[in-house]
Amino acid sequence: MSQPPVRKRWQIVDGVLLLDKPGGLSSNDALQKARRLFSAAKAGHTGTLDPMATGLLPLCFGEATKFSNRLLEADKTYVATLRLGVTTTTGDAEGAVLEERPVSVDAAAIRAACAGFLGEIEQVPPMYSALKHQGKALYEYARQGVEIERAARQVTIHSLNVTKVDGVAVDVVVRCSKGTYIRTLAEDIGVVLGCGAHLTALRRTSIGSLDIGDALSLEQIAAIAEDARRPLLAEPDALLAHLPAVLLDAEARRVFLHGQTVPVAAAPGEARVYGPEFLGLGLVAADGSIKPVRLIAFAGN
Repeated sequence: MSQPPVRKRWQIVDGVLLLDKPGGLSSNDALQKARRLFSAAKAGHTGTLDPMATGLLPLCFGEATKFSNRLLEADKTYVATLRLGVTTTTGDAEGAVLEERPVSVDAAAIRAACAGFLGEIEQVPPMYSALKHQGKALYEYARQGVEIERAARQVTIHSLNVTKVDGVAVDVVVRCSKGTYIRTLAEDIGVVLGCGAHLTALRRTSIGSLDIGDALSLEQIAAIAEDARRPLLAEPDALLAHLPAVLLDAEARRVFLHGQTVPVAAAPGEARVYGPEFLGLGLVAADGSIKPVRLIAFAGN
């Protein structure tokens, strides 16, 4: 007689995993695999990577999920490869070929074209994206052959360096603001060059102060005994490392944890709050008072 399957026992796990996402997995698939490795009862990610893309994908467990959206505002760095002379339906190698054109540009022309995208630019988000229109993702419309009009959005390209030109393949390193689509950037570079282009490889190497050098693959995590995996997680405040820190004394800590404002010596804006352990996210007003925005549940214990 066969035994019933053993149910997974989920546990309270708090922390941040810097995952090196493999290609071929959606961000949610990668999240669920990592969640099972840690038996985490609650998990979320900090923004998606396309299935084709690899690289840094910070994942949040437990209390860290309260701060997952803060990384959406951070600058990001990508290593990408463009294929000149071919355009596709999706702007990357996963789409069907739309058009092929001859390529007659040299490395100097490619670098000059890339230089023209530095600074603030406008991008029209691609149809094959997770942006919503009337509650449905744009890629769902695209798969049905429906084109939705999209407004251009302003993004910032802080740096765009051509690292290698090998025939029709161009390697670049891009540091950019939130909301930048590297697929769209590749297509736009192809338009400027007059030959078209699409993205054939994409790897995210940094988000704010978080770096791919500190990330682990699913295989590396699985190779470690389950009861020894917790130290692989960073503390929840790792997601807020780009924000200034505020330290409260014992009385201010007590008042802050009761949802009230306290005076601090800090510039206006969001801040990490400690007392001395991490308490959560606060917002400093112009008058120098800070109020709680999100508190971790165990802060008062």
